[in-house]
Amino acid sequence: MSRKSKVSKSSNLVVPPPPQEQISYEGESLACLLKSIERKIESTRLLDTTLPYNTWLKQQFSIGVNDVTRVLECMPPITAKGNTSGQTPLTTTHIYLNKAPPLQLQAILLASDCNPRWLTKHLPSMASSRKVPLIVVKDKKGGSVSLGELVRLKTTIAIGIKVKGNAINQLIEEILSGELLHGFN
Repeated sequence: MSRKSKVSKSSNLVVPPPPQEQISYEGESLACLLKSIERKIESTRLLDTTLPYNTWLKQQFSIGVNDVTRVLECMPPITAKGNTSGQTPLTTTHIYLNKAPPLQLQAILLASDCNPRWLTKHLPSMASSRKVPLIVVKDKKGGSVSLGELVRLKTTIAIGIKVKGNAINQLIEEILSGELLHGFN
């Protein structure tokens, strides 16, 4: 009996992950989305020019698969009831007495042209367990090139948008709630 058939028999016991909120953009709607995000990055940056650009950018975004994964790992998983650990909630001061509160991601922009695929295979399930929506970027020239242009890099496969309460977060919230859907189609 092959290993594959053994895995398939035991897979009946595995509970599938909950459905992931995932939005895909391609073509003209992708171009509008990226242009809107780029404008918000520029306008937000004009309000805060105290730090060098790259340092400021790292405060706003988690750039690259490794960095996005690291931030997701620091975020507590959210159970079906909304409690993060299944235990009784503790006060914020009690939880973070000796360390800073973890970063929170509002959404993840993920390029669909990642090769090999296993580099990003873990991101949808991790994002789902933390209730972080995925925005998949599909582009003819390569989604990773389009995402790289946003953060002034040649390419990047994933960008996590950190919760900072700025214009970038407001735009992403409008996109996720569907308010800007008609503007991109």
